[in-house]
Amino acid sequence: MAAQAESWSWFAALAVGVSLLKCLFINAYHSTDFEVHRNWLAITHSLPVSRWYRENTSEWTLDYPPLFAWFEFGLSQAAQHFDPNMLRVENLDYASPATVLFQRLSVVFTDLLFIYAVRECCRCVGVQKGSQEVLTRPSFVLAVLLLWNFGLLVVDHIHFQYNGFLFGFLLLSVAKHLQSQHLQGALLFAVLLHLKHIYLYVAPAYGIFLLRSYCFTRDHRDGAIRWSSFSPLRLLALGGIVTSVSALSLGPFIVTGQLPQLVSRLFPFRRGLCHAYWAPNVWALYNAADKVLAALGVRLKLLEKAELPRASMTGGLVQEVQHAVLPSISPSVTLLCTLLSILPALVSLWRRPGGGRAFLRCLLLCALASFMFGWHVHEKAVLLAVLPLSVLAVESREDAGIFLVLATTGHYSLFPLLFTPAELPIKVCLMLMFTIFSFTGLGALHRARGPLLRPLELVYLLGLLAVAIGCEFVFPLSPWRQRLPFLPLLVTSVYCAAGVGYSFLRLYASLLRSDHRPKQP
Repeated sequence: MAAQAESWSWFAALAVGVSLLKCLFINAYHSTDFEVHRNWLAITHSLPVSRWYRENTSEWTLDYPPLFAWFEFGLSQAAQHFDPNMLRVENLDYASPATVLFQRLSVVFTDLLFIYAVRECCRCVGVQKGSQEVLTRPSFVLAVLLLWNFGLLVVDHIHFQYNGFLFGFLLLSVAKHLQSQHLQGALLFAVLLHLKHIYLYVAPAYGIFLLRSYCFTRDHRDGAIRWSSFSPLRLLALGGIVTSVSALSLGPFIVTGQLPQLVSRLFPFRRGLCHAYWAPNVWALYNAADKVLAALGVRLKLLEKAELPRASMTGGLVQEVQHAVLPSISPSVTLLCTLLSILPALVSLWRRPGGGRAFLRCLLLCALASFMFGWHVHEKAVLLAVLPLSVLAVESREDAGIFLVLATTGHYSLFPLLFTPAELPIKVCLMLMFTIFSFTGLGALHRARGPLLRPLELVYLLGLLAVAIGCEFVFPLSPWRQRLPFLPLLVTSVYCAAGVGYSFLRLYASLLRSDHRPKQP
């Protein structure tokens, strides 16, 4: 027992170290999300449940599912001991030192769930033969990739959100499925959906996996499904979990007549195709192509500049926009594209269940497909693929190479979230530290199997360095800063969209190749 405790002592050191680092960011820049969550603290603490989804004193109305509202209510019970004034709904943009301290520490404290989930994931990865050195263990590399993830550090502890807490539920659910504890995994995911609905992105992977691998208990020798092995009791157990969590979450708001208001806030399709800063996905490329075609049309006198829709897609406002040349995209089109893009992964998971790893790969593809084709996607959603991919990256050389491209590209796409000069050295140093460790740590794990990156992938990532230097250091000093203020955002979105899209295609190619391999017993 003592030897086992000593073998995991490094994990405690990593967890404590990153927690102390997070505390150093308490007085750093915070985004409007800080006021969003302060307002939600005030709403849930000061108002009756019957008014939570009707309150609109602030523009930052409560638009997360009910369990997150109860989470804010729980935090507010502690917040009143720091500064009761933060819990007054009319105190808009309130940010006293005590309020800042409490909200920053609340993120650090709730990250304990994420730390526990990382520990469980580390227990699920295999041990390399002949690897006794801590620094070259897959579990150590995975712990660093997750606990010290650049994206979570800047989004949660500088920009300000609670993604670590939420990803704790997701990773713990994944770990339970890898450990064949499927009911626990299903319960954790059901709770997660009622904490933040963005995780609907990966719900199809959960549904197909649990139906195929849990409700059907046996296969034929050739891997085909044995229909007679279907277990109605297992399906009822899963249905009971989903129904119970949904009833507990939504029940009070159905009784108080807030369900229509709640749904309209969770799914605000009037916000437009893209966020103010384009997430690096297909629609960023589509928008850029529309701008290029419009500019060419004006130059060739095929279009009248005065008749073009106002170019506001990168202007910083969240609103509906019309494309100038290409057809405008509706929510139904994005939904259809998303469904078509995840269908092959779901079919593969049904035909070749392959256990927890196959489920995790399908989850990744669902997350990336939704990111690439979804409606009004935020750039932070790329973490929904980056973090789970870390688990596969420490076990497979091919997945490690994909991870390096996706993580480096996806993390750099988060740079525009921190636009203040004071945070520039912080984000650059954190990004460099994480990226260098990713390359060296994964390189050491897979050294015997060859290089992780192909030559063109390396060239692309070096190009990302050139984009970073141009956008962060050269452009602010150039005369274009006044005439084309949106240019760095456009260049960042388009360049990173190529890398994220490439990673998505490589993951799919890996899946399709595995479908043609003989099924392992």
